[in-house]
Amino acid sequence: MKYYKYPTVLSIAGFDGSGGAGIQADLKTISASGCYATTVLTALPVQNTTGVQSIFSIPTSVVKEQLDSIFEDIPPCAVKIGMVHTPELVAIIAAKLNEYPDIPVVFDPVMVATSGHKLIEDATIKSIVTSLFPRANVITPNMDEAAILADMPVKSLGDMRLAGTKILKLGCKSVLLKGGHLKTDLLTSFFFDQDQSVHEFEFEKFKTQNMHGSGCTLSSAIASYLAQKHSLLQAVTKGQDYVHQAIYHAKDVKIGQGNGPLNHFFNPQKLIKYELE
Repeated sequence: MKYYKYPTVLSIAGFDGSGGAGIQADLKTISASGCYATTVLTALPVQNTTGVQSIFSIPTSVVKEQLDSIFEDIPPCAVKIGMVHTPELVAIIAAKLNEYPDIPVVFDPVMVATSGHKLIEDATIKSIVTSLFPRANVITPNMDEAAILADMPVKSLGDMRLAGTKILKLGCKSVLLKGGHLKTDLLTSFFFDQDQSVHEFEFEKFKTQNMHGSGCTLSSAIASYLAQKHSLLQAVTKGQDYVHQAIYHAKDVKIGQGNGPLNHFFNPQKLIKYELE
């Protein structure tokens, strides 16, 4: 009898009981992309489509145990990291990933709430830059997060180009800077590649409130395509197209009273099976 394996993707992220963001969005995205999802929970926010009501922390020792358990049994083909809110958590995640230097990592540096408020302290940002940026194959900041990392206002396409170049100098391998907050008819993003080239992407914007979890979805989609052995540029390109389609197919749906979710299953793929060698 022949045996097979699935391309596996590990999501290290927080909880979203409303199903639109965090680990729940990652599970949907990874599954819809034809990969097998595993998870490590870093925090338990109480939230719905209207916002976050409270957050319960997961002890760092428990996060470490989760990481050890998954890596011992189902080593991932790629890893997606979401919000990491303490220096101690950064250290635990970085230490585990450094044991597996060949596994590609996508890091969504969640730092700013939709309201504009910073979600993590400066000490945590410093530890993220020092310990996680060098390990990540690509980071995916939005304009607000890029402004913090580059220490400059990011309000235009020119600002985005300059900020991306500055962020690369922090030790990142590559940066996908998302321009969804631009007041324009097109959504523009820039991918600052490992070879110092810059790739520009443009997508049509849709009139919709259903954008909750788009950043989580993008980073886990990129990780899924990396797990399928696509190149980094291919994974970034395919990941953005997936999110664009997921937004389009959810634009006229009403879920909850606030910012609704994407349609992650607009075109679900069957689980991919690779023959074991």
